[in-house]
Amino acid sequence: MGEYFKIARLVWPLALGMMNNAIMQFVDRAYLSGYSLSALEAVLPAGMLMWIFAGFFQSIVGYSSVFVGLSHGAGDKHGSLTAYRAALWIAVVSSLISLTLIPVGEWALSFSSISGEGLSFAKSYYAIIMGGSFAVYGQTAASAYFTGLGRTRVVFWVNFLGNILNIALDPLFIFVFDMGISGAAWATVIATATQMLVLNGLAQFDIRKRGLVSGSCKAVAAKILRFGTPSGLYSVVNCLSFTVFVFVTGGVGGFELAVSNACFTVNYLLFAPMEGFALGASTLVAQAIGAKDLSQARRSARKTVFMGVAITAVFSIAAVIFARPILSVFAMKAGERAEDFIALGRILFLVMAAWQIFDAADIVLSGALKGAGDTKFVMGWMCVCVILWLPMVFVVKHVHNTMPALWATQVGYVVLILVGSLVRWYRGAWERRL
Repeated sequence: MGEYFKIARLVWPLALGMMNNAIMQFVDRAYLSGYSLSALEAVLPAGMLMWIFAGFFQSIVGYSSVFVGLSHGAGDKHGSLTAYRAALWIAVVSSLISLTLIPVGEWALSFSSISGEGLSFAKSYYAIIMGGSFAVYGQTAASAYFTGLGRTRVVFWVNFLGNILNIALDPLFIFVFDMGISGAAWATVIATATQMLVLNGLAQFDIRKRGLVSGSCKAVAAKILRFGTPSGLYSVVNCLSFTVFVFVTGGVGGFELAVSNACFTVNYLLFAPMEGFALGASTLVAQAIGAKDLSQARRSARKTVFMGVAITAVFSIAAVIFARPILSVFAMKAGERAEDFIALGRILFLVMAAWQIFDAADIVLSGALKGAGDTKFVMGWMCVCVILWLPMVFVVKHVHNTMPALWATQVGYVVLILVGSLVRWYRGAWERRL
């Protein structure tokens, strides 16, 4: 039990921090559902398209936590500063590239199933949050520094501060200033930029306090790019496949898409802690490898997966039980169709609960594999599974084009990807990557 408590001390701030991020999105969309259904319809596709691009760069920057963890596990305290500096340089370059992707994304949204007012809303939201992606990368670099050191509570409290700010700004910008979906985007950017400034300020203070001296960061930056790029591509494939799925589900109907978007928002809110568990597993495995203790890496990964699955099971059951009050938050603007909104949402919640258990196990185990440097496999296996899954989605669309049927295809997808990850882990190929 002692080791479980040790893992929990590292992981709970990361899990709650990821839930903080999900709460930020949940609050945005809950407020927007009270503004108009067109805004709610637009926010998920626009946000997912942004993360196709930004997620790639964020994953690369965030992979620096593995090298901070390796240095920390090996007792090389100056190496952690070098990894942090390398991450900051990558963040700066990523920010400049991201600005050039704003018109690309606006063009891509024109081919989505959204039209009219919803399309205008989607383009506006995308342009603002993509332009503010510099804050995501800067915040990620500092978060990776503290996470690699195992000081995850610092990251949690700063994330919490940013979310309180976002919650305060949302109603002001959306309703008082009548900025609608643009107001939600600006609130998110300002909150994230605040997190970036505070975290990097704390990182610089810690560096001076510990008297750290950085070496040349070129070699470390090259390693972060080498191992982090497959991790970034994993994020791209994951977001891209999900965005294609959202666009396909848009063909069912605008009302059904609004329900689906609301349910996905709840799904992320409930599932976000697993991203924290995945990051925790990655950190623990990297620290153990840095200390040359592979048996500890195996134990940490196994126990983190078990904890993640147990918590996800509890959350999934709770979501099904309390489906009506949760969905009522999003059904405010549905008018006479509010009961239809809740009825469809309940069915989607049941499907969601079916896949979450398997997805939780895979995402935490994939985090452990990434912490060991096995990022090429994680990315490659994801691509294989997506290639098998998306054709099934299009077949279902033509044979039985309903939202529950389309959602059900994800159950098979997550089971398949989990099986591959389990085989990879137990064969032990990851032990020779870093």
